Amino acid sequence: MRRVVVTGLGAITPLGVGVRPTWRRLLAGDSGLVSISYLEPQTRWRGLTSTVAGLVPCVSKAHGAANGGVRDAWRPADWLDATDQRHMSKFAQYAVAAAEMALTDAGWKPSAASDLENTGVCLGSGIGNLEDLYSTSVAYEKDGYKKVSPLFVPKILINLAAGHIAMRYGFRGPNHSATTACTTGAHSIGDASRFIAFGDADVMVAGGAESCIHPLTFAGFGRARSLSTAYNHDPISSCRPFDQDRAGFVVAEGAAVVVLEELEHAKARGAHILAELRGYGCSGDAYHMTAPREDGSGAFLAMKRALMNAKIKPAEVDYINAHATGTQVGDAAEAIAIRSLMMGDEGVDDEAEITVSSTKGSIGHLLGAAGAIEALFSILAIAENVVPPTLNLHSPNVGVGFNFVPLQAQEKKVRVAMSNSFGFGGTNASLIFSELE
Repeated sequence: MRRVVVTGLGAITPLGVGVRPTWRRLLAGDSGLVSISYLEPQTRWRGLTSTVAGLVPCVSKAHGAANGGVRDAWRPADWLDATDQRHMSKFAQYAVAAAEMALTDAGWKPSAASDLENTGVCLGSGIGNLEDLYSTSVAYEKDGYKKVSPLFVPKILINLAAGHIAMRYGFRGPNHSATTACTTGAHSIGDASRFIAFGDADVMVAGGAESCIHPLTFAGFGRARSLSTAYNHDPISSCRPFDQDRAGFVVAEGAAVVVLEELEHAKARGAHILAELRGYGCSGDAYHMTAPREDGSGAFLAMKRALMNAKIKPAEVDYINAHATGTQVGDAAEAIAIRSLMMGDEGVDDEAEITVSSTKGSIGHLLGAAGAIEALFSILAIAENVVPPTLNLHSPNVGVGFNFVPLQAQEKKVRVAMSNSFGFGGTNASLIFSELE
């Protein structure tokens, strides 16, 4: 089986546009969570139970200066011409921009036919684009067929983000999109690694993108009682992974992309290798539409399979980036699963040795992009030997005594990191990254 390494990173998050601004602010304990009560037209946002979100800072929005300023803000024209902006939904725009960052970081912009044929894209979204669905439905109901844009279908298809990336660079390798709710980003990276491992490609652009900041999103998740509602007056405090006052997740937007590469291919061209993708494990809860099994057994299976695939013992895992969204049941179930894994066969003896954090306290839940940005954070933890914090964690209340990295980043030698992602429908995935041996 061929080995897979990471050679490039790109990110657009509520903390800023770019990997370095995002990572710097994450380690500093900053938050990208803001109020959405000011969004126009305000009549569309009235009556919602949750009015906080993780918004990508934008120079045209009032929250921009408070959320990183204009320096690290989203300007579509920096990445796309006017035609591309018209043809792409925002989640696809984010994906294209993050892919450009990652490919530049990797130094991979091939022109030879053989290189283009062996470079692919594996990038998905959980929901993608609600604005065009909503506005087109309203227009059709009111004025009929001629009010439907010829771009309507291409703008709502999840796979068009991957399609636009491939078309932009001429990549003719595997072109693939996962849409597995909040596990999408992790599945995309894991699936991409297997394309390389099995010889279908030498290089894959992989990740997730999401931009569904829309009243329907908040109404739907709100009616399902999934969202944080107690901190509308204090957005920064609203996402509270593992904390006793956690009461729901915070919707966020953005994109994250990694460039994966076959090891010998990367070495031959002198690429800078950030980490090796050692393991990938998947499972299904087969239990409930939205809730995990309370014993965490589905999550446990995904983590166990990832470690088996990586040929790594639980005791060798130095850091776990948890899925933990800030829900009562979900955070507790994941903590139980981690304890079962890490203190079982070939595990550790003391819970306090287990280092776990949830970066959602800082950026919220990027839904289909969550697994990708959290994988990126895990890679950076290995590259820089620092563990990002869990914001808003004042009183852990999930029945375990882990080092949850509360409030402040911690310096720590990280040789092996695990990134967890779980989604509605009981779909689970875990990724294992390590230093290159």
